[in-house]
Amino acid sequence: MTSTPPRPGLDLRRPAVVLAIALPVLLALVVAGLAVAARAGAFSPTVAAETGPLALAPVDAPDATSAGCTSLLAALPADLPGDPALAGRPMAEPVQAGTKAWAAVPRPVVLRCGLSRPQELTPTATLTDVNGVSWLTITDGTPQPTLVTYVAVDRGVYIALTTPTQIGSGPVQSVSDRIAATLPKRPLQLR
Repeated sequence: MTSTPPRPGLDLRRPAVVLAIALPVLLALVVAGLAVAARAGAFSPTVAAETGPLALAPVDAPDATSAGCTSLLAALPADLPGDPALAGRPMAEPVQAGTKAWAAVPRPVVLRCGLSRPQELTPTATLTDVNGVSWLTITDGTPQPTLVTYVAVDRGVYIALTTPTQIGSGPVQSVSDRIAATLPKRPLQLR
């Protein structure tokens, strides 16, 4: 009887060989899973919204003390919808007339009433209707905006609502409801 010599190659039945193949594959799967979780924000620390008095820089708001702004500010909710709800935030002294703020991350939601007509409001400007209110949308100008300002342009006063982009549309919907209930609609002033 002649014996045949063993063939060179891997013996996949040996535990060391199985382990040598499985470990790199398992490591690659774990690294890929961690990368996906990191992109989804699973490892981001939870940051609480600031709730102390908010100081605002003065802006040109000639109608901030008008009856329309006074009525709207009185009608605005203490909290805005969000997850979690966005609590009202006090204003630091000196309080700018026609303003209200709510706590949000990474920046607060700020409403300013009685502003001057926005220069971006042109005959070709794109407007968005939210619950019966026409809004001009202005971003912070970066490729991936972090703030968006909605300017209500179809009422007797101009109203700006600035929000972080990641908090969704709940605040603008809630404010739109209050504007529609408080201030009568008027034709757009396009120039």
